[in-house]
Amino acid sequence: MEKSNYLENKRVLVTGGTGSLGQSLVRRVLSGVYGSPARVTVFSRDEAKQHFMRLEYLQKAAATDEVIYHNSRDVLDFAIGDVRDYPSILSALRDSDIVFHAAALKQVPSCEYFPFEAVLTNIHGAQNIVRAIGENRLPVEKVVGISTDKACKPINVMGMTKALQERVLIEANRRAGQTAFCCVRYGNVIASRGSIVPLFVEQIRERRPVTVTLPEMTRFLLTLEKAVDTVMEALISGYPGETYVPRVESAKITDVAKALMGAEELEIVFTGIRPGEKIHEIMVSEEECFRTLARNGYYVILPVLPELREGDAIEMALTSEYSSKDDNVSAEELRRVLADAGEEIRRFIEERN
Repeated sequence: MEKSNYLENKRVLVTGGTGSLGQSLVRRVLSGVYGSPARVTVFSRDEAKQHFMRLEYLQKAAATDEVIYHNSRDVLDFAIGDVRDYPSILSALRDSDIVFHAAALKQVPSCEYFPFEAVLTNIHGAQNIVRAIGENRLPVEKVVGISTDKACKPINVMGMTKALQERVLIEANRRAGQTAFCCVRYGNVIASRGSIVPLFVEQIRERRPVTVTLPEMTRFLLTLEKAVDTVMEALISGYPGETYVPRVESAKITDVAKALMGAEELEIVFTGIRPGEKIHEIMVSEEECFRTLARNGYYVILPVLPELREGDAIEMALTSEYSSKDDNVSAEELRRVLADAGEEIRRFIEERN
């Protein structure tokens, strides 16, 4: 099926749909670039976020540069529920063709202090989706699970639970019938809620010292739009059990701070690593390299279970782990990447250069 009409007349469910990625996915799906969906349902447990999201969409009757709102009054739907609760996710899945599973506990320190809560949402929630589809023979065509770089060689609770979420979804393909399960793995999104860039912007505006955990800390530089691109590519091109990884730039966090400062020179204070935090992001481990290939500008990790792989030999796209510590971008390139993260960041950088 062509990309331009992949979602034509489809019923789309977005778990965790009020989060940063969830909202961006909803905008993209409603834009019509993949066809006109019959319905888009935002499934989450926060009624306040759903209320404000509903107001944002329904008060805009005309198309904008970002989203085509035509017919969104009829197409966009909201459901209160929790992936931990089997009956509520079963109810949402009954009338769904496509599922984006973005619901998660994702704050690293929170998961360290409440590890079993992370287990319930990140692992048990995924299993509830698999169980609901399998036990009730639901006509879901595809499920795309949203994972994280922290699932690769995990050292924290969030990464450990997300690694198991990946395995739960991938293994589901062995007995999934008509439903295909695949995953997307990526790092921190620039300027998303709780990320470092908005904190840096606030500190620089107030001329306070800029706080960085460690001098050697590095991160991949992923915009929200690129994250959505990766999810949609996995949906349209991914085979059962595959994990899609975006190919993006990386940088030292101290260089990110300096790029945002521009001509200003503020003090950088090193605060020390947080509980469960990694120094470098790794999106493909050296153990996964032998089953990682390149496709349409992305890295694709083939399923860990050999019976789910298509064919035999593959052309390896990597010979070592894919880490943010390697090939860091120049200061000039860094400013360009940061400017692409959103209008507010772009204006902030222009004011200081």
